Formats: sequence, structure tokens, C-alpha cells
Amino acid sequence: MQSKRLRVTLAALLLLAAAAPAHAFRCGSRIITRGDPAEKVLQYCGEPTAVTQRLKQRSYFLESGVRVRGALEEVVVEEWTYNLGPRLLMRVVVLEDGYVEEIKHLGYGN
Repeated sequence: MQSKRLRVTLAALLLLAAAAPAHAFRCGSRIITRGDPAEKVLQYCGEPTAVTQRLKQRSYFLESGVRVRGALEEVVVEEWTYNLGPRLLMRVVVLEDGYVEEIKHLGYGN
């Protein structure tokens, strides 16, 4: 009885360790997470199905991490959509200035 419980516990731990975080995007055996550069996304996931681009204003920070009151900087925001087919959820990778800021999950692809 104790041996069976140990095996079940070990199996559960292995599954948890292998799972990607909810805010991640798995491309084959590779994982994309917030902060990764656009080059890594392209290398591991390939070209997106669609790309949209816009400009966004955000507060300006000094290198020391101090926000400059009232100062805004313009950053390029790109949304890369990956359609992974009818059996998998589509993903949108939001990039700000070339780095992953957010990963959104959409409905099933086609």
C-alpha cells in the first residue's frame, strides 16, 4: 500500500515539473515565457500566422528604476498570433520593444 502511494506521489510530482507555467507557450520541447527576446520566439516557434503592430506610451524609467514623473516613452507593441491547428489553442505573444510581455490563449485554431 505504501509503495503504491509513493509511486502515485512521484508520478504527480513529475507531471507538475514537466508542465509549463500558465503564462508560458510551449513550442515543441522549448518554453517561451515573459522576458524572452523575439529572436528566441522565432527560433523555437517559427514565423507567426499573423502580426499586428502598434505604438504605446508608457512611463519613462531611469536605469536606476526610478520613474520620471510625467515623462512618457513610445514603445512598439507587436502581437504575434500562432494558429496551432484545430486540436490546440491559438496563442498570441505580445512583444514590447522586442521582448515577450504577455502570452494570451485564444480558442482552437483551424
